[in-house]
Amino acid sequence: MGLEEILVIGMFAGFMGLLLIGFPVAWSLAGIGFLFAIIGHVLVEHFNADLWFSWGGTIGVLDRRLYGIVANELMVALPLFIFMGIMLDRSGIAERLMNSLVRVLGGLRGGYAVTVVIVGVLLAASTGIVGASVVLLGMLSIGPMLQAKYNKSLAVGTACSVGTLGILVPPSIMLVLMADRLGTSEASVGRLFMGALIPGIMLGVMYIAFILIAAYIKKDLAPAPENRKPLNARALLEVLIAVLPPMALIVAVLGSIFTGFATTTEASAVGALGAMLLALFSRRLSFEVVSKALYQTTRTTAFIFGIFVGATIFAVVLRGLGGDDVIRDAITGLPFGPAGVVLTIMLVVFLLGFFLDWVEITLIILPLVAPVVFSLGVDPVWFAILFAICLQTSFLTPPVGFALFYIKGVCPPGITTTDIYKGVAPFVAIQLLGLALVFFYEPLATWLPGQVYSGR
Repeated sequence: MGLEEILVIGMFAGFMGLLLIGFPVAWSLAGIGFLFAIIGHVLVEHFNADLWFSWGGTIGVLDRRLYGIVANELMVALPLFIFMGIMLDRSGIAERLMNSLVRVLGGLRGGYAVTVVIVGVLLAASTGIVGASVVLLGMLSIGPMLQAKYNKSLAVGTACSVGTLGILVPPSIMLVLMADRLGTSEASVGRLFMGALIPGIMLGVMYIAFILIAAYIKKDLAPAPENRKPLNARALLEVLIAVLPPMALIVAVLGSIFTGFATTTEASAVGALGAMLLALFSRRLSFEVVSKALYQTTRTTAFIFGIFVGATIFAVVLRGLGGDDVIRDAITGLPFGPAGVVLTIMLVVFLLGFFLDWVEITLIILPLVAPVVFSLGVDPVWFAILFAICLQTSFLTPPVGFALFYIKGVCPPGITTTDIYKGVAPFVAIQLLGLALVFFYEPLATWLPGQVYSGR
């Protein structure tokens, strides 16, 4: 093993070690980056080490790299999409959707859980904020499902898992970040949004199928209500009225991007304004609501950009120490074809999801492996969507599955951590099945972008 390999392994081991003892992610990335920059400088200057490392070529270019991040117009979409999601969370739309759909579907065996999936998919296509979706769905649905004698694990697992669709179904802040890190026009934000649409909806349909089949096989898992109210035209009209506002916002945001009428940044501004108007029409708009939404947006954006800065320092030093060559040689040296290489990367990303959040994996791992994979002739959109689906599971896999912590905070007394783990396990399996379907049938991710962007 050469010196470059030892330093690269040491950087990742040091980063993981700091995380395991509780250091913040951004500080861990930046600290390890600076530490190994000093080590590389000392080895080259004082020990004549056989490295191409240069202090001026790494730490010396940080100012330009960091300025490039904050000056990137695409990054403006992040706080605007985050603000849109938080405002929709406070507009009461999800509550109205839940109440109206329950009137229509609640009489089915497992109907309440199916309602949660439908509302979750609509929320995912309207907000893209996992934390807000998981907490909101948990607050609205777990209590009523338990009162309807639903199995505890199914109730909490449904709310928790469906909330994670917001990271995949467009508009997704993860896809915005991925498009920026991939750095190729073949995987633009619009193409990734279109590529994720079919897999995202497919996962929602698979959730519904699992719930209905499980409820049919095991009668006491999700029983039908004993005193069901009769379905009438008024109930159907209430569903239509509840669905129209979020659908209009989805069409305004995604439609403007897909038709080329607006850029991603401009569409995010449309979404933020639309979310405020929906809150106004719902009589939920106030100075307090807006100020809290702005505060949460600022905190979330600062968290992401803090990791951006740390990841940039880490990546610059890693490349300076020959990390790109080490990783390229490791990937191309695998005894598989391109499909086997992609599958191996997905396995590594899935395992990393047990310990790292999607932000760190997107900012650190994706830029390192993507150029090598693209050089093998792999379609960028297909690879990005596979990567995104795999990252979605990181929200549900312990010990760092953030959705598990979100849902635990709103669970009624009597719901244990074991209940949560049991509840999400089938949905993690469904996500992996969805990943396999996209892996073996590439058009699920590439057909729609090809149709929309052909000739552009």
